[in-house]
Amino acid sequence: MNLLSDEAVEALPGLIAGFVLAAIVTLLVTPIVRRYATRLGVVDRPEARRVHKRIVARGGGIAIGFAFISVSALMLALNQIAGLHFVDESKVGLRQVAALLGGAALALGIGFLDDKYQLRARWQFLGQFALAGLAVALGMVVTLLNVPYASNGTFQLDDALAAVVTFIWIVGMINSMNFIDGLDGLSSGIALIAALTLGVISLGVGTNTIEPYVALYCFILAGALAGFLRWNFHPAKIFSGTSGIMFVGYTLAVLSILGAGKIAVALLVLGVPIIDTLWTVIRRIAAGRSPFAPDRGHIHHRLLDLGLSHRDTVLVIYGVCLVLAIMSLGLSGTGQLYAFLGLVVLFGLVLFVIERLGGGAAAIEESLEASTYGNGDGDSSAG
Repeated sequence: MNLLSDEAVEALPGLIAGFVLAAIVTLLVTPIVRRYATRLGVVDRPEARRVHKRIVARGGGIAIGFAFISVSALMLALNQIAGLHFVDESKVGLRQVAALLGGAALALGIGFLDDKYQLRARWQFLGQFALAGLAVALGMVVTLLNVPYASNGTFQLDDALAAVVTFIWIVGMINSMNFIDGLDGLSSGIALIAALTLGVISLGVGTNTIEPYVALYCFILAGALAGFLRWNFHPAKIFSGTSGIMFVGYTLAVLSILGAGKIAVALLVLGVPIIDTLWTVIRRIAAGRSPFAPDRGHIHHRLLDLGLSHRDTVLVIYGVCLVLAIMSLGLSGTGQLYAFLGLVVLFGLVLFVIERLGGGAAAIEESLEASTYGNGDGDSSAG
């Protein structure tokens, strides 16, 4: 029994080429971006909440985004204009491509403004809503949700509800990536795992739906992130910055909408950043603080406080994400949703145990004032 269909196998050379090209472009472009970011003063300076103790360039998302957009455009040209039909382009329309690539470019621009000028949270949120609005305007909306006990396990959304859910999904995804962006290579590695998983799912693994055209974008994004990790893994030479968070969050959100039934996959694979965001917001509100007031209560901070090294903390979270990615390949849509809900409960219990071992919530607040830790990019947008 073949794991992949003939259509998926035929697409593999194009997918691998896209991955490799994007990785090479990011590898070459990132040092250039780093050099100009430093000259322009687009840098991250050490402070109490951050792990790094030296000035590090920001704006690495420009390199990731440039690789993704340029290689995607090249592969589209080769696929359609040059006649190298390694994927069926008829399954994705022009408006969807515009929402993906145009929105990605806009996300980079908005994010870089924050990298340069340190915008207030309200302006960042305005930019996030503008991105979601662009996607909705171009028809990139969530139309089906996997809902237990619903007819066929899915719930059809009307136009108004679909727009609302899409806004929540895109804005939530951007902020989830922002909240987990706390150690060198953490958000980039998680996004890489998610992109590869979405790409494999799009090839029909674990599903009956084969969408190699969607897989192409996923593999190109994964390649761009892999190339960037060479410079971003601990000790990082450059941070992705808000440009990277905006771009990666938006692109993953749109890729999970593009095609069939990938919202539940993204929920599970990106369960760590999504649930960390949920619990962080709940904890801050319960403490009478703004849900976007920064602190050192994220899961990666707590693992550091338990004595794990910077690198070990990142690798542990990578491992959890890989396990969730494998689970997503073997579960149905409703099964993925049940697994996500179970993960919410488990995550809460783990945080409770870690908090007790680490001395409780008071230790978090004390460490915010006195710690010499902090983080790589750390909550660079609104968290």
